[in-house]
Amino acid sequence: VQLQASGGGLVQPGGSRRLSCTISGFPKDFYAISWFRQAPGKDREGVACFSSVLGTTELLDSVKGRFNISRDAAKETVYLQMNSLEPEDTAVYYCATDGPVCDLYGNLKYWGQGTLVTVSS
Repeated sequence: VQLQASGGGLVQPGGSRRLSCTISGFPKDFYAISWFRQAPGKDREGVACFSSVLGTTELLDSVKGRFNISRDAAKETVYLQMNSLEPEDTAVYYCATDGPVCDLYGNLKYWGQGTLVTVSS
């Protein structure tokens, strides 16, 4: 199983960024992809999750209304669309999976390599 995360970079406050996570080696349409982030000096936190089996999404309360999660089934890719970004969103973002059920607690088996998002003027 491999997860390839991409899309990080520098963005100004109030700007947008879209992260991508492409999964391979996992049963097709039988996974949930979770996005986590870890800011400098802080614990890792679950941000969003999409379950391809249940068709459900979950979002951290602090990003509701600003972030969206979606999937391109043909590309086996889950996207995290981040809008109205704030300096507090600066973190390394990771995608992860461990089956078809969403998990924002971090107890997942497979992780991508992380992509850095920096929100700064």
